[in-house]
Amino acid sequence: MNSIVASNVEAIIVRKCLKQSAVAEKAGYTKQQFNAMLRGRKVIRDTDIMRIASVLEVDANTLFMVGKESS
Repeated sequence: MNSIVASNVEAIIVRKCLKQSAVAEKAGYTKQQFNAMLRGRKVIRDTDIMRIASVLEVDANTLFMVGKESS
């Protein structure tokens, strides 16, 4: 599950032309913490998903989509 969420987060960041460090800061993480989540070195918890989705301005369910275009 972590890799699906991480992949979708990264795709949304790229699509919205955001910087990973800016998303991390707005969500309340250091660049290192956020990177560890996206690389699978730190588990992405429910609370993390809600915070990240809010910053990316997407529904949390969007981060779990598999094989569909995330919005």
